Amino acid sequence: MAYQPSQRTKKTVLGIGGIALLVGLNAPAALDFAGDRYYAYKIAQPGYKAKYGSWSRIDIPQEYRTNAIHAALLHTGKVLIVAGSGNEQKKFDEGSFDTVLWDPATDTFKKIPTPDDFFCSGHAQLPDGRLLVAGGTARYELLDGEVDRAGGGMRVKNENPDKAMVLKKGTRFRSPAGVEYATKFDVTVPKAKKSFKVTYNARGVMQPWQTKVTAAEARVFVEAVEKGPMSVTEKQAQYEIVGLTGKDADNAYGLSEKITLDKQDFQGIRAAYEFDPVAEKYIPVDPMDKARWYPTLVGLDDGRVLAVSGLDDVGMIDPGDNEIYDPKTKKWSPGPKRYFPTYPALFLTKGGKLFYPASNAGYGPADMGRAPGLWDLKTNTFEKVPGLRDADETETSASLLLPPAQDQKVMILGGGGVGESKKSTPRTAVVDLKKDNPVFEDGPDLPQGTRYLNSVIMPDDTVFTANGAEDYRGRSASNILKAQFYDPKGNVFREAASPTVGRNYHSEALLLPDGRVASFGSDPLYDDQQNTKLGHFEQRMEIFTPPALHSGGADRPVLEDGPKRLDKNHRATFRTDDPDRIVKARLMRPSAVTHTTDVEQRSIELGVTKKADAVTFDVPKDSALVPPGWYMLFVTDADGTPSEAKWIQVD
Repeated sequence: MAYQPSQRTKKTVLGIGGIALLVGLNAPAALDFAGDRYYAYKIAQPGYKAKYGSWSRIDIPQEYRTNAIHAALLHTGKVLIVAGSGNEQKKFDEGSFDTVLWDPATDTFKKIPTPDDFFCSGHAQLPDGRLLVAGGTARYELLDGEVDRAGGGMRVKNENPDKAMVLKKGTRFRSPAGVEYATKFDVTVPKAKKSFKVTYNARGVMQPWQTKVTAAEARVFVEAVEKGPMSVTEKQAQYEIVGLTGKDADNAYGLSEKITLDKQDFQGIRAAYEFDPVAEKYIPVDPMDKARWYPTLVGLDDGRVLAVSGLDDVGMIDPGDNEIYDPKTKKWSPGPKRYFPTYPALFLTKGGKLFYPASNAGYGPADMGRAPGLWDLKTNTFEKVPGLRDADETETSASLLLPPAQDQKVMILGGGGVGESKKSTPRTAVVDLKKDNPVFEDGPDLPQGTRYLNSVIMPDDTVFTANGAEDYRGRSASNILKAQFYDPKGNVFREAASPTVGRNYHSEALLLPDGRVASFGSDPLYDDQQNTKLGHFEQRMEIFTPPALHSGGADRPVLEDGPKRLDKNHRATFRTDDPDRIVKARLMRPSAVTHTTDVEQRSIELGVTKKADAVTFDVPKDSALVPPGWYMLFVTDADGTPSEAKWIQVD
């Protein structure tokens, strides 16, 4: 029989090997090597994995590697990874936009034709299982010193009530002084509005109809044709549209806004699509009324979707012109007006109100829209919620509706100062929205100040949190290779296995149907501690397998055959060989996540009725608690070992 060293002997042999290495190496390098070898050995042990979980990497073929800016789980079990131009100016200029569909069950990949630049778009799950994707990038930013042509907004007027005006990219506007500016995008100006008014003279006799024409307006970003400061203007003037003649020239003209050589921000698009998980393709729907870059899309209790915030078509943050998408008509309509910074986290709560924990992902002044509170869409009122510590460090924080959703508790984790601030906080806080006067209360601190933390609700009601960085975009090699579980009942963290890939800005994590967690992306500003080498996008993917799937192994609770939809009583019955093993059941909404913002994920506690060879689940009928759509149904045993999910649709 071959000799098998004991656990103690293994450690000793490793230590001897480490000492021997000192002969040929300097001491610090040798000790680091020995330490790394021992750590790799330790985390590979079954006992360690059963206590802390484990990480593994997915081998992605070269042709499918992409910059994962967005990730969404579909009801087919596949994950839509959306890059668009992926924060790469070259790809944007080439019109090269990426979407990759990954099947976790087979670890296979498929490229999806991508019709627009969905880089920094918004997304939300729809009731029929499609994914709404809206907004994205119309133009990359130019920083101070990079702008050599004056640029700004041009309001285009159309006084013709009989036809719309279509102006293609490159259309020129000429000022009274002869300075010309060219449009950077196509723009369509609607027909003017015509109204009629009846008047009466002094004797009460009706006079002839009076016709009133109100000019229609659209806005487009323009750049000076000539370089240099001579094209800068802060004065409003009327501009002729070069190439128009006759009545068109009389009816259409431009009115300039401020045109400067200042820094020019990213600009949004109006485009909207539904991604069909079955056909595996994007399907265009009516565009939004406003262009949006960095918007949040949040599903409402009636299945419609609210689009909030974002940078517009000239790079200005939206002032609060929110809009609502109806999946039945495929059209948008005006929503309640309210200002938020970009990518605000908004969670649907009981009664249909949205809770804003102050988490957001960037653009907007430090003194506007930063206070947490409850937003009543029906009355468009906002009730501030006090008590949040480090309230000036909510940008790039994580937040979520804690499990189970019936508890109506929202948690915020970490975050940093506005913009490129070096400040970050380890603060976590929880607010109970069932209370008459909700107030944030401190939770346990994270190990250190953390921005870009990825947080995922698990089937056993814990929250898995991992990665992030202490400084802006991982500056100064500040990525955090740590992970932990948060227990909402005990209000405590416990350690989890550490990831091996650092992740900060433009990273995501989401729960898979088999109970594992997938982690994607990262877009560091620099690749070295001295901040001298520009960063490269992280294209490796890691999978976290939780402890229960190691301790339980293949012995997991199993749900067999069952329905794809709830019955009229909001119930579903599934066959199982061991109903007594099932302790609890959760209905979990699939994630759609970007920029640490995931307003989709939620976990709903279900009623459980056991029979000899089956189990029936009762789903709450409150659509503000369980918005319409597809869900993963998980059951767990007394040890917290989850089943694999069954997909079911809630109407």
